[in-house]
Amino acid sequence: MALDLRMTDAVTDDASWLDPARHWSALTAATRDLDAPVGTIHLPALRHNATDMTRRASGTPIRIASKSVRVRSVIEALLREPGYRGVLAYTLAEAVWLADTVDDLVVGYPTAERRGIRRLGRDADLARRITLMVDSPQQLDLIDAVLPPGERETIRVCLELDVSWQVPVLGHLGVRRSPVHEPAEAGALAAYIAGRRGFRLVGMMAYEAQIAGLVNRPVGRPVDGAVNRWMQSRSMPELVERRARAVAAVREHAELEFVNGGGTGSLEATAADASVTEIAAGSGLFGGHLFDGYAQFTPAPAAAFALDVVRSPSPDHATILGGGWIASGPPGVDRVPRIVWPEGLSMLARESAGEVQTPVTGHAARTLRVGDRVWFRHTKSGELAEHLNEFAVVDGGGVVDTVPTYRGEGRAFL
Repeated sequence: MALDLRMTDAVTDDASWLDPARHWSALTAATRDLDAPVGTIHLPALRHNATDMTRRASGTPIRIASKSVRVRSVIEALLREPGYRGVLAYTLAEAVWLADTVDDLVVGYPTAERRGIRRLGRDADLARRITLMVDSPQQLDLIDAVLPPGERETIRVCLELDVSWQVPVLGHLGVRRSPVHEPAEAGALAAYIAGRRGFRLVGMMAYEAQIAGLVNRPVGRPVDGAVNRWMQSRSMPELVERRARAVAAVREHAELEFVNGGGTGSLEATAADASVTEIAAGSGLFGGHLFDGYAQFTPAPAAAFALDVVRSPSPDHATILGGGWIASGPPGVDRVPRIVWPEGLSMLARESAGEVQTPVTGHAARTLRVGDRVWFRHTKSGELAEHLNEFAVVDGGGVVDTVPTYRGEGRAFL
């Protein structure tokens, strides 16, 4: 059956996650007949997050960042709800696959997938649904080398503007994405695309990673939080002014259907930018624990996973089978899954979360027995789905559905 979010005023959000003992105990009871590893989507928490994101976006449509979900039924359910429109895919192969049921897909990163380009260029329906990301003539050259303009459909493209903050002394603050930084550079590339046969410039993207993707109230690191808030408060005004000029320069050469910006961490600020017509976001839907470190919102733990205790090497230790589901990004303790239940458990510094075993200690370890469940939250949101074939959907104290992840559908895109 289709997943039903029912994001209406009639839905009562039980907010059980605010009481850890109640929440995690209920998940344990609901999944007691399922073998570990168990992945869960708590439906009331997902509804809460999805509704809160649209509130924060203040009417600006949200394009779902699929890398932060990786569950097709959840993506499709969100697209049926007010406030969500289109998908920001992370590879062309993924976009082609999703296009079976999704009409509006933008590939968020430039592609060199030759097979995907051939399929896109030879299928009028796919060419209508999918937009490719570009920031250089080289990417257009590659597409033409795979299929010349006279032998394919016109390819829809989106121009990406680099919106990192360039600061004296501090240097480059943001991520290394597009080489197109200045409005004049954006206008020049737009003119080039407009004059090139076989391409149509329909969109523009400007992702402010230093604002949307950087926590500004990290737990236990108040100095880092203060520095990040200072940086964000100064980067955003510069970005708004430069992005507006870049959009105006691009519009001189193309009728843009959309201007995309932002992310989960900047929904309010990006929505206030008049040059932006949509916001790409997804991490806040499942609420990985990295996103607990923002001042302006608190996601509910909609996605979680449980593993089993399989041995007790000493009275003060218990060993869990598996657990080394480390998140991407700069290596550090914030990339390790967080134990959330039972409380009073910690990993060992010399082993941490292991590929096949995770020893834990603490007062709760003394009460754990073989077969007991330990609950974790992944650092990221969508990356959890790469370790699971399916999620058990929990609502009202029981499992009401089981939905496959991309992996469960036999798909691994990146």
